[in-house]
Amino acid sequence: MKIKRRAISIITIIMIIFMGLIGRLAQIQLIQTESFSKHHVNLIEASIKQRTQSIVLDDGRGRFTDRNGEAITNDYYPSLVLFPFLKDMDWPSAKIAKITGIPEQYLLAEVNQAKAPFAYGGKHPIKLTEEQQKQINDLKIPGVFALYQQVYTNQIVARHLIGLVRQNKELIEKRYKEKLEIGLVSADTEIGITGLERAFDEFLLPEGESKLLYHVDQLGGPLFGLEVKYTAPANPYYPTSIKTTLNKPLQVIAEQAIDNMGMKKGGLVLLDVETSDVLAIVSRPQMNEENPFADAGGVNEMIQPQIPGSVFKIVTAAAVLENDAKIRGRRFNCNLNLYGEVRTDRELGSLNFEESFAQSCNYTFAKLAEEITVQNPTYMEDYAEKLGLISRVGWHGDVFHFNHFMQFPEERVGRVWGDEKDKNVKKAINQTAIGQKEVRVSPLAVANMMATIARGGQKKQVRAVSEVQYKNGTTLFAFPKQTLQGEGLSSYTSEQLQNLLKSVVQSGTGERFKTLPYTVAGKSGTAETGRNGLVNKWFAAYFPVEQPKYALVIVDLDVKESEAKTNDIVEIVIKKLYEWDTKK
Repeated sequence: MKIKRRAISIITIIMIIFMGLIGRLAQIQLIQTESFSKHHVNLIEASIKQRTQSIVLDDGRGRFTDRNGEAITNDYYPSLVLFPFLKDMDWPSAKIAKITGIPEQYLLAEVNQAKAPFAYGGKHPIKLTEEQQKQINDLKIPGVFALYQQVYTNQIVARHLIGLVRQNKELIEKRYKEKLEIGLVSADTEIGITGLERAFDEFLLPEGESKLLYHVDQLGGPLFGLEVKYTAPANPYYPTSIKTTLNKPLQVIAEQAIDNMGMKKGGLVLLDVETSDVLAIVSRPQMNEENPFADAGGVNEMIQPQIPGSVFKIVTAAAVLENDAKIRGRRFNCNLNLYGEVRTDRELGSLNFEESFAQSCNYTFAKLAEEITVQNPTYMEDYAEKLGLISRVGWHGDVFHFNHFMQFPEERVGRVWGDEKDKNVKKAINQTAIGQKEVRVSPLAVANMMATIARGGQKKQVRAVSEVQYKNGTTLFAFPKQTLQGEGLSSYTSEQLQNLLKSVVQSGTGERFKTLPYTVAGKSGTAETGRNGLVNKWFAAYFPVEQPKYALVIVDLDVKESEAKTNDIVEIVIKKLYEWDTKK
């Protein structure tokens, strides 16, 4: 009797365990197939993923091009995609070789080594023409496809302007809370955190990947025949393309000139005089891609206010010219320092106003600043504003539902005074008049000032992007050319400043540039930083003088004056620009 009860108990336990296993199996196979466990795992998708091979053709994020459509961040073109199951088939490899120009033995070797689908050519696949693409696809060979693919460039130019993308869960929750809630983005989606990537992030967000996939068995052989599936977001207009105003060949010229001369900190801005569009922009030190904010390399120095030194004398000169200051027939003792107290290390003798500008005499401009300030205490900031030096110069305005959209989100505006009380202090006025004391202006703003003067005084906003384009090349949004708010210079004053800037190169501090293939008008500047004898070495210019085309600013920051590379880089860049223009 005891044995019978024990047997019944054992059988009962076995039945309970067995029923539990059946229940668990039913839960997995029938009930919670799409939301299993507290983690809500989709078991069907997980099962398919275990036996699926795929190749991602496009991660879905938008890309950047230069003004001529040349790729900056990544290219997008037809490539040859091959699947590994071809090694077990008799496929017409000779026909593919003939169409593409790839030797047949190379094609076969790559397929035989493949364990997963691949684009022929690796990270930089062979680029097919649309005719080659059509010929390949018309053959309808299983496992052979010619499809558009997103291909990342070896090195992105204008890195500081273009900016960075990173995963940032906190930022994505703050920026895209609603899209996150409805599943349009995920917590691990990469988003723009600096530069144009940040400014245009909402235009660039991916709507999903484009990829080819097929199912395999345990040994990697194809399941369900040789059918390959193409998946892509339903929206045919995305991803978008951001068409910048950059000219990629000129950007490469600029970066090579800066780097070959070993500039450690500083950079270059090159603008189109007619439009104030950015043609090239370089900032150094270079960015550390792995940890961009670990050092100064994460900052775009070209949109940060810097001490301008004598470049700021252009502002003082503009005020002198427009306010009928007493300069006609007048001479200044340029053996004195800016305070007129002692002899200076750089004795220039007796100079008139024009000669003082060409030779960058501190005393003349300090003295004139004192006199003009008596008539108008705000003249310095008034004329700095007229020349666009202390306001936001990067393109800004309304774009769809974005109020006050900014193409340069990290741009900082300049200033003339640090303390309003200094406007009544003689020595502070003297120092400010020559771009010292608390004066700070960005290289971008200085380049725009040179373009403004070259075209007769009309102030314009600086564009880095001209259009946002749909995938098919049509325009989603075009950024209009816009003026800077506020009064500008008169055409008369602009003409007088043009003459002064020409004199700097013809007979002044920029005379070494007199023999360049382009005739140049410009202003040099050596700003004392107050840090261990280091200076900011500037040259701001426009050229050719006869028909101004380029506005250029080059500045070597925090450098010993004897080691500054500014002048050498000016020569290199202008010569290269001339060569490039004459070869077109």
